[in-house]
Amino acid sequence: MKNRTTLIVTCSTVFLAQLGMSIYLPALPDIARDLGADASRMSWGLSVYLIGMALPMLLWGTLSQRLGRKPVLLAALGLYGLGNLALPLGTTVEAFLAFRLIQGIGASGISVMARVLIRDSFSGDLLAKALSWISIAFVIALGIGQYLGALIQSAFGWKAIFHGLGAVSLVMAAVVSRAAFARLMNTGDEQSAWHIYGQLLRARSFLLPALAGGLGYGVIVAFNTAAPLILQESFHWTSIEYGLLGWPISAAYLLGALAVNAFVLRTGQRRMMAWGTALVLGGSATMLAGSAALGSIALLFWLPYCFAVFGQSLNYPISLSLANEGSPVAGAYAMALSGFVHQLMAAGVGALASLLLNQQAWPLAALCTLLAMAASLCARLMPARIS
Repeated sequence: MKNRTTLIVTCSTVFLAQLGMSIYLPALPDIARDLGADASRMSWGLSVYLIGMALPMLLWGTLSQRLGRKPVLLAALGLYGLGNLALPLGTTVEAFLAFRLIQGIGASGISVMARVLIRDSFSGDLLAKALSWISIAFVIALGIGQYLGALIQSAFGWKAIFHGLGAVSLVMAAVVSRAAFARLMNTGDEQSAWHIYGQLLRARSFLLPALAGGLGYGVIVAFNTAAPLILQESFHWTSIEYGLLGWPISAAYLLGALAVNAFVLRTGQRRMMAWGTALVLGGSATMLAGSAALGSIALLFWLPYCFAVFGQSLNYPISLSLANEGSPVAGAYAMALSGFVHQLMAAGVGALASLLLNQQAWPLAALCTLLAMAASLCARLMPARIS
């Protein structure tokens, strides 16, 4: 029963945190107009959010080990909710980005605690299976978020998007305050947190699967950063049409997460990860070829991306599970550090995609292909057996 409660709570909170990435994207041109900025400057909102998610992750992990899971999760939900409620108050691009940073810091704690709570309750292939449920929550937020954001923006304006997120986050905090989690056991480990994180970074069995997952995640971040401008400016899509794109993307990620959930126990994690990284690379390379040869056809841009998303949905939960298995230390540290690595890489990729922002599709496709090649290489270089 506790494991089921843990899955419900973690999936719900991850859903909320990931909405912060995608729900406002269809309204990006309207936000830019209201704040008197161009779309390229506003695209930094995603990168700032990801920076906010990345920077405090190690601190969230350390606090959860010292103070317990529930107090830290409640603090993260409260910060995330207040950050959302404050976002519509900003009247300049700088204020908007500052509140996005606060929002991202709260989402960081939510993300870390979701993974740590799952890690507390499951292990081995069952851990990969449980983490696939978090992937399912992620993809539902990715797809529904875009469409829901487009509907809210059309009906009530972009500020209502953040008001709604803030209110739901505070309600979720009230629900979590009544949930029961396993008690935190003191392992007696007196090492400093920074020494433990350094030990993890020196372990190839941890670092390589973590990098493979983060590089694949970077493909999704790069697309989300640049695609709104490309599709709405170059291909002349409306915000509703862009929002509808979330459905095939969601379907691709959902199918992959369900495949992990259904088949990982019989297929094995490493084989499924190899399939996943190959699909990310194949989809990205096809997107590049289609964009370069027939750049005026939007289908050749977004459809191969859906195949890459399917591959990443296989890769990501398994990369987290293998990184945790390869950790030389117990506790929340491995999950916190893998999340930090992923978000730091995502923030860097988002910033790079913003710098390369172009109405043509091929620069984005080239970046995605390079990231996918690196992810595939990391998967191949992992130790033959993770102990």
